[in-house]
Amino acid sequence: MRIILFLLALVLLVLPASAQARTEGIAAVVNQDAISMTDLNDRMRMIIVSAGLPPSKEIQDKLLKQVLNDLIDEQLKVQEAKRKEIEVSQGEVAAGFARIASQNNLSAEQFAAAIRRDGVSPATLERQIRAQIGWSKLIQQEMRPKVIVTDTDIDDYIGRLESAKGKSEYLASEIFLPVGEGNSEADVQQLAHKLVKEITSGKTPFFKVAQQFSGAAGATRGGDLGWVQQGQLDSALEQTLAGLEKDGVSMPVRTAEGFHILYLRNLRTLTDDTIPSRDEVFRIIGIQRLERMQTRELLELRSTAFIENRVQS
Repeated sequence: MRIILFLLALVLLVLPASAQARTEGIAAVVNQDAISMTDLNDRMRMIIVSAGLPPSKEIQDKLLKQVLNDLIDEQLKVQEAKRKEIEVSQGEVAAGFARIASQNNLSAEQFAAAIRRDGVSPATLERQIRAQIGWSKLIQQEMRPKVIVTDTDIDDYIGRLESAKGKSEYLASEIFLPVGEGNSEADVQQLAHKLVKEITSGKTPFFKVAQQFSGAAGATRGGDLGWVQQGQLDSALEQTLAGLEKDGVSMPVRTAEGFHILYLRNLRTLTDDTIPSRDEVFRIIGIQRLERMQTRELLELRSTAFIENRVQS
């Protein structure tokens, strides 16, 4: 049976003995809370399987820092939602769990039993659901009201498109792997090349890898960037896109922030027919600004938090 867990194909993965030995103890302390080694290994197991990567010690070692950083970010989100007195009821968590079960054509009880057989405690998934719901509520309550898109913003956006008519547009997706926050350039580069190899071999769809590995705001959408016009991206990324054929995947591209893997889903020439409507532009600008706001908020939470990484790599 194929179990979908936040778009994860989840099966039991037997970890090497070196990883099993780390299942006890604390992986990190985030302010007043701790992330256990069990939490870390459970999350890493799901990511490795969902991305179709081989369950080798080498892969686990390369993923360890990134997965731990993701869990730290998740814990910061939970703490901030709690600080803002945002409550997530057990009923909301149960509803989220039931929706995932429904995606697998199972009842909540059948789904819980299935993931237990695959070595994952339902409580682990429930914690993840609770964190996601809390952060979504915080975004809606605290950030979305601050996003303002004016008629001038829309006019300027459409004006830039009008002046770019005749130029190429790229329907693109990306996987972004940041360098920093405990991730060395060499480690991130090696991971990026491994992900490219897995994607181009046909073992794993690009969007699944993006959902689990990308550090960009669009990761939850499978790395979708939408239609990108010439001049909107870093010059190195734009040059890479221009060199790809439709359905092509790039080698890792280094920018100031980290490594990018690009996927060119389609391309076209910008014309009157392809310029979006004012309502579409309003939505595009709003999403872009909300994503930047979320990124800034998380960076600020990290900069002011007490974070102790206890994992020796």
